[in-house]
Amino acid sequence: MKFLIVSGLSGAGKSLTARLLEDMGYYCVDNMPPQLIPSFAELCLASQGQYRRVALVTDVRAGQTFSDLFIALDKLREMGCDYKIIFVEASHEIIVRRYKETRRPHPLAVDGESLSETIAREELLLEPIRRRTDITVHTSDMPSRHLERQLRSLLGEDPEGRPMSIIVRSFGYKHGLPRDSDLVFDARFLPNPFYVPELRDQTGEDGRVRDYVLHSEGAGPFIAKLGGMLAFLLPLYASEGKTMLVVSVGCTGGRHRSVAVARRLYEEIQSLGYPATLTHRDIGRA
Repeated sequence: MKFLIVSGLSGAGKSLTARLLEDMGYYCVDNMPPQLIPSFAELCLASQGQYRRVALVTDVRAGQTFSDLFIALDKLREMGCDYKIIFVEASHEIIVRRYKETRRPHPLAVDGESLSETIAREELLLEPIRRRTDITVHTSDMPSRHLERQLRSLLGEDPEGRPMSIIVRSFGYKHGLPRDSDLVFDARFLPNPFYVPELRDQTGEDGRVRDYVLHSEGAGPFIAKLGGMLAFLLPLYASEGKTMLVVSVGCTGGRHRSVAVARRLYEEIQSLGYPATLTHRDIGRA
């Protein structure tokens, strides 16, 4: 069982670190009283693997001393639970700027003391746990994606995390735009099989309809340009930490043109090496 203890300066990014650890599969608890940690660990051990990775966030607000925390950590070791302490810090200037931007008071603020003085006082209070830190994370001017990569690397995991998954969806404009779409492409400029009697009752998954749509004038350049755009965009989305991208293709009713184009884009995305899912929202509508 893996335990992480997350501590550090207020405003340095402990909450963000906890959220990223949750995305990495850790069960996170904020400000648990140190005296409860051994009992909590016993529950985790008895869960038969349900809580194999746990992160506990603690800071100086839990008390003016970390002695109770250190006693609890010693008990963890006695129980056979390994743990690491992650200390999150940032420069004084960055922390001051963050508090100015959010207009939130520092949790240790007292009357007559400047924000810089409060931060310096908190640093002194945190010194005992800083001395026992296994991993130090500096978040000054660090985007969340870079922080996630650093955490994964420091914890011995794949820095890139799980690959971005892509949903390719066809839809009909007459039934409304899919609200969760990231990219939307309009296929209504292509000839409509609805007006071809022998194709009207088929869908874009039928080979004859697909050939009619994809072999029409303009379809080839359209697919080629979309493929080139996706080949350019997908690595950029992935590098920014996006874990899911929804690409929607629409036509009037969502049965013919959008279905055929969506399948072609789905095949193109798969050829680029990205896991993709193809769905047709309105293919069964009259």
